[in-house]
Amino acid sequence: MGDAAPAWRGSGPGPRFGLPDDIFKVRVSLLDVEPPIWRQVLVPQDLALPRLHAVLQALMGWSNSHLHQFKVGDLRFAEPDPDEDYEPAPIDYRRITLNQIAPRPGSSCIYEYDFGDGWEHLIEVEEELPVASVAGPLPRCLGGERAAPPEDCGGPPGYADFLEAFRDPRHSEHDAMVEWAGQDFDAEAFDIDRLNRTLARYAPRPRPVPRGRPRRRRS
Repeated sequence: MGDAAPAWRGSGPGPRFGLPDDIFKVRVSLLDVEPPIWRQVLVPQDLALPRLHAVLQALMGWSNSHLHQFKVGDLRFAEPDPDEDYEPAPIDYRRITLNQIAPRPGSSCIYEYDFGDGWEHLIEVEEELPVASVAGPLPRCLGGERAAPPEDCGGPPGYADFLEAFRDPRHSEHDAMVEWAGQDFDAEAFDIDRLNRTLARYAPRPRPVPRGRPRRRRS
């Protein structure tokens, strides 16, 4: 797979990305979890995978505390890790863009977060939109349901066990789960306005209008 210019424009890392070409409407679904946890979001189709990772973390409410990778079939895309001895090594994803691994509507890939818990997210490109047809900041969440599970709860099986104990005051582990996750944890919570305020930090800044040099008056 050939390299493409990254969507990030600037020198060095940062949370924002550059002005997009066309837009993808994407559905992100957390796999093997019931009831469903999902988000629908508008993102630049040429978004570099490290930036997409940051957007996905914000979308789901993860804390970016664990390793991650993107997967298409047997191919893996991730940040190079000199200590990893798994073969074949993942492809360096720093100059790979979303539309290189999921190029058109109907395409999909997997985003895996926390290899211990094994949270897999199905990323499906639902629609491609001309950039001129999309008003408002990007990325932007259009919808979703439910909060992400607590970090380090043991993946989908562990989350199912956690919910059972958390929701049942008579469960032997109820008090321990409430203390661990916090009494305010709400698996059904989803605040799209708050989420879009968080995503706004990734929106590209308007390009400044260049100013010409003032003309000298002739004496």
